[in-house]
Amino acid sequence: MRILLVEDHVELSHWLAKALRDANLTVECAATGADADALLHTQDYALVILDLTLPRMDGLEVLRRLRARGGARARTPVLILTARGGLEERVQGLNLGADDYMAKPFELAELEARVKALLRRSSGNEALVHQCGALSFDTVTRMFRYGDAPLALTPREHAVLEALIGRQGRPVSKEKLFAEVFALDDDANLDAIELYIHRVRKKLERVQENGAAITTLRGIGYLLQPRPAA
Repeated sequence: MRILLVEDHVELSHWLAKALRDANLTVECAATGADADALLHTQDYALVILDLTLPRMDGLEVLRRLRARGGARARTPVLILTARGGLEERVQGLNLGADDYMAKPFELAELEARVKALLRRSSGNEALVHQCGALSFDTVTRMFRYGDAPLALTPREHAVLEALIGRQGRPVSKEKLFAEVFALDDDANLDAIELYIHRVRKKLERVQENGAAITTLRGIGYLLQPRPAA
């Protein structure tokens, strides 16, 4: 899942982005309110983590513009993460449409838990565990198991499989997968998705009984479904 981190403190931004990427999230960063506003005009994100005290546009104004824009992007979940933790500003942020509010300093474990909860809620599927044959994905721990063991995946393989299992039984286009797996500043093109699909397929082939498989639907996308019995 691709999220936007809006934070002007360089060291904090780098540290937090690394922690979120280690949790198998695709992270893009913006250091100013104006940059965040421009990205939110054109890009789709599963979540925005938004500081309030930003150069070139206050975070509350970024939030106000996002919610006023209309359409699907206007419903993007927003978690405010700021040193401005007074009651008045909390109320103002929530009234403008923030989905959650955390004050700095914060504990990383709590932030990660809140991020997971918001992503789970916004996915439109409240199931805690997605199952496809012997493949399961726990939306709380964000871990895959296959058969009787954890499934070892790189962060991008994880992102591909998470996007597919969250829409199990429905095709996912190559463009949609690319948007969820790669950040804007990644040096990759659309065809890179085929490489990660190939790698995930090889790992899914290791379980023969009650396994899962990725089917390519030419011109449509990719479909995750239980592998037919031999």
